[in-house]
Amino acid sequence: MSLYVVATPIGNLEDLSRRAVRVLGEVDRIACEDTRQTAKILHAFGLKTPLSSFHSHNMKKAAAALLGELEGGRSVAVVTDGGTPGISDPGGYLVSLARERGVPVIPVPGASALSTILSVAGSPTGPVSFAGFLSIKSGRRRRSLEALLRRGDGLVLFESPHRILKLLGELCELAPERKLLVGREMTKMHEEYLEGFPGDLLTELSARSTIRGEFTIYVREDKTVKLIRDPDDTGK
Repeated sequence: MSLYVVATPIGNLEDLSRRAVRVLGEVDRIACEDTRQTAKILHAFGLKTPLSSFHSHNMKKAAAALLGELEGGRSVAVVTDGGTPGISDPGGYLVSLARERGVPVIPVPGASALSTILSVAGSPTGPVSFAGFLSIKSGRRRRSLEALLRRGDGLVLFESPHRILKLLGELCELAPERKLLVGREMTKMHEEYLEGFPGDLLTELSARSTIRGEFTIYVREDKTVKLIRDPDDTGK
């Protein structure tokens, strides 16, 4: 009886670890966001483990069924469409419930868009905040982005191809002098990295006839933000 949190490739299937292949082949069931996407991975490695749909629209009902299997002594792996479950996806909900019920939760680490973009960003020197996907509601989205930028930390965001221009436009307005590193289709055939100020990248992407692929955006830290000294710090 164990819940395995298994990282899957964010693009290149060669990034699936040998351990992940073994676990996915040994568990009784795999809970996944999109069964079609996970089926491609299983097919590539000759695996035939049963799949169950587990996504944001059915997670409460699906989680109850999966917990029933776990408490019945079966083993389950949870995966996301790409990367590490529990980061901007429903996997965290299942993990929380499993822990509450005393079910062992075992990580099988691997690919992550968050660590991938940071690995090629050039050694961030300070704290890095991770916000994932911002709200699609304009007011909430703007308030969240303003609060995150005020910290002055490096910042990692996820964005869809349909809203990347909107995000770049917001960054032009709120943080025009902070450089960005934008990863598109990371580890895939059309992998691309764009670096520059928000206005430059907005101009470049706006000129394209189509914009495809998922985006991971690293907003470099704002070194002009002064740290507020802890009032308990005597300086000694």
